[in-house]
Amino acid sequence: MSAITDRQRPLVEASNIRKSFGHLEVLKGIDMVVEQGTVSCLLGPSGSGKSTFLRCINHLEKVNSGRLLVDGELIGYRQRGNKLYEMKEREVVAQRQKIGMVFQRFNLFPHMTALENVMEAPVLVHKENRAVVEERARRLLDRVGLGNRVNNFPSQLSGGQQQRVAIARALAMEPKLMLFDEPTSALDPELVGEVLDVMKELAETGMTMIVVTHEINFAKEVGDKVVFMDDGYVVETGTPEQVLGNPQEARTKSFLSKVL
Repeated sequence: MSAITDRQRPLVEASNIRKSFGHLEVLKGIDMVVEQGTVSCLLGPSGSGKSTFLRCINHLEKVNSGRLLVDGELIGYRQRGNKLYEMKEREVVAQRQKIGMVFQRFNLFPHMTALENVMEAPVLVHKENRAVVEERARRLLDRVGLGNRVNNFPSQLSGGQQQRVAIARALAMEPKLMLFDEPTSALDPELVGEVLDVMKELAETGMTMIVVTHEINFAKEVGDKVVFMDDGYVVETGTPEQVLGNPQEARTKSFLSKVL
């Protein structure tokens, strides 16, 4: 495949993704394309399937049917003929290394400093040289505004600072794709801006990002694409101007009227 074709290929391609938990169908045939170097913001009411879809992208949740490709590679499964076979866990772990994820809760190791939290995965998983990783980790913590907090433990950091450490930790694995699952929802209102600023800066560098968020202004300012989901379906997709400024679907209009 030529380099030009590689660049033109979407980074994420989701086709007819379905996911159920027992008898409850949460995703009901999701189709989505995410171009390289773009920011896609997923909006919608609680329970619409946004976070579940995000977790399917890195196989934290296994899809019941459909196909999910990241960088042209089928995630979590191998295809032989017309059948899909689930990969071994170590193969899935290897795929996940190109996909960074930031959760609502920061999930930092409480017994490790900010620097140690950021260094852990590259050293442990990638077996990278510790000195090389430390230099990168210090650079990343500096980038998220925490260069002076490298030796602080999570308990010594605010929620916003912890979330910025979590972003640096995800970036330390040098991913091709960053997933954010409501990264500011657990934060006090005055701390939200500092995390969104880091995400804006990340978008400006050309990182491909999929963001589940209730921050409408962030979606308007930073998003290249806004996807409105409800009840397990993609209801409406378009630019922020189209979806937020001139929604076509009644469900989108109703949702926006409540949150704007």
